[in-house]
Amino acid sequence: MEISVTRDVFKLAQVFTISRGSRTEANVLTVRVSEDGVTGWGECVPYARYGETLENVTDLIEGVKGPVSRAGLYTLPAGAARNALDCALWDLEAKKAGKRVWELAGLPKPSPEITAYTLSLDTPEAMQAQAAKNAFRPLLKIKLGTPDDMARLEAVRAGAPKSTIIVDANEGWSAEVYADLAPHLVRLGVALVEQPLPAGEDEALIGMDRPVPVCADESCHDRQSLSKLKGKYDVVNIKLDKTGGLTEALSLRDAALAEGYKVMVGCMVGSSLAMAPATLVAQGAMVTDLDGPLLLAEDRDQPLIFDDSGVHPPAAALWG
Repeated sequence: MEISVTRDVFKLAQVFTISRGSRTEANVLTVRVSEDGVTGWGECVPYARYGETLENVTDLIEGVKGPVSRAGLYTLPAGAARNALDCALWDLEAKKAGKRVWELAGLPKPSPEITAYTLSLDTPEAMQAQAAKNAFRPLLKIKLGTPDDMARLEAVRAGAPKSTIIVDANEGWSAEVYADLAPHLVRLGVALVEQPLPAGEDEALIGMDRPVPVCADESCHDRQSLSKLKGKYDVVNIKLDKTGGLTEALSLRDAALAEGYKVMVGCMVGSSLAMAPATLVAQGAMVTDLDGPLLLAEDRDQPLIFDDSGVHPPAAALWG
């Protein structure tokens, strides 16, 4: 078994901004695992919020010596390195077996899922223009996370009066700001709010009125996170770059549902290769947010299909 990792850069269609900063390109790591003349591949997006860099994640991946199994990868921390390796091993196994990953995992045949489309943080006027341009989309996600987001909320709703809206504060609000905004989230028909408070300060959500479902993103990584979410959150956002791959993502989904949480399946800004495994986790989710490829100016060969039915599962030529 041979393992290799390369760095790939995909230009974004436009500047993408959240409360923590802006970017103009997606920097990803592509992992290939080869055995017996067959190669599987996967992608990850190292995320600075979790102390990850392209360099230290590359070092983790290059430190893994084959042969290795998906179970054996649990010696690595949940995160980007394990994700790319895990997804590459699933792809390798599927190619060697002549089957699709969903068959190997004992899952039903996947179908398209309506995905959110993300509007990046900007001035109210610019966000209203973004919303109007994308008002044909059934589900819009808006990046917020500043003390003066009310005008942005009003502007997006005015620009897209018929779309369902979810908001992502990216840990940018205080408990006071969230409490002030909550009634307006209801008034404006917001369906979900992601991570309103910093992960280390979310104890304030216990006992707080949550008229709109609150989703744990930065507060939820893998199954071990669930015990810390009780009384704070209604939904968990599953991202493969947080869980450490498809294997743990599927386990987290089952555990979260068993504990009464609803599920959102999200992504970092990556290519269709990164989204492909997540489409399996997203089946039947409350919210699917796998719009990474829609934010890119360029993508992988054999990219995922996005149409009125949503994001389609990958063709075998891409992954799985």
